[in-house]
Amino acid sequence: MPIDTQLQQLLEMMPDLRIAELGPSGMRDAFAQAMAAMPPAPALPKVADRTIADGIGVRIYWPTPDPKDLPVVVHYHGGGFVVGDLDTYGGVCRTIALQTGAIVVAVNYRLAPEHPFPAAVDDSYAALNWVAEHAEELGADPARLAVCGDSAGGNLAAVVAQLAQQAGGPTIVFQLLWYPATTFDLTLPSVVENTDDPVLTLEDMSEYLRLYLGPTPPDPMPATLAPATAASLSGLPPAYIATAGNDPLRDDGTRYAELLKDAGVPVELHEAETLVHGYTLFADVVPAASDALATALAALKSAL
Repeated sequence: MPIDTQLQQLLEMMPDLRIAELGPSGMRDAFAQAMAAMPPAPALPKVADRTIADGIGVRIYWPTPDPKDLPVVVHYHGGGFVVGDLDTYGGVCRTIALQTGAIVVAVNYRLAPEHPFPAAVDDSYAALNWVAEHAEELGADPARLAVCGDSAGGNLAAVVAQLAQQAGGPTIVFQLLWYPATTFDLTLPSVVENTDDPVLTLEDMSEYLRLYLGPTPPDPMPATLAPATAASLSGLPPAYIATAGNDPLRDDGTRYAELLKDAGVPVELHEAETLVHGYTLFADVVPAASDALATALAALKSAL
């Protein structure tokens, strides 16, 4: 289906953000400027930055001033493992906290190419363990712990869910994955259909992957890189997978949903047919994106 009219108008006003042209540093600056131009993020009673084990930065969002036994969500931002940070995803995290009533812990994992795979995975899993271990201190209930993320962050959320299941903990009750990268198969039909997507092109995908994997890409791809390649997906937490119709990663999400379902994992797949990759970032200004985000967060709130 064609791109939502209001979203198309917004995209036409935004700068053309291409990683192959701007490089990592230039792309980070341009992305930060684009997000800073969005409407102000909703207010919360308490937000704090902390540095946890191994120097990993996190930002914690509390939906109430006096939290006690609240659910907690660990959030991993998108950006191709190369761009994105706590500031650019602050609005999304605040919305998650407000709409679910959960504490949100956003993870500032190390970025490629300075820190190639598996640095982001190591940081993401370490942060998950830290949240579980410090839940009481945060005012959270460790029995109601979820993970979420979009794009590269969706990949990391899926990966840490697998790692936690294999290690016997922390126990994750739900995984919310927005347009996740799960296969890194650049021949999927959605990639071919959306080669020149306005937000994420095939050239972009190839460049992000090159920067993330470094000079010696693993062969074959391990599940910590491509979670869809895991030998077994049984026993993983229930999942909500959100995809966009005009997104080269659409079939990545669909494929992972099918694999989870085949493994006996409860999964809900929702395709926003008129939206594009990265639509959660536009939820404050595009009603269709806001509706898709709210639907996903309602599922997360129900699970928690």
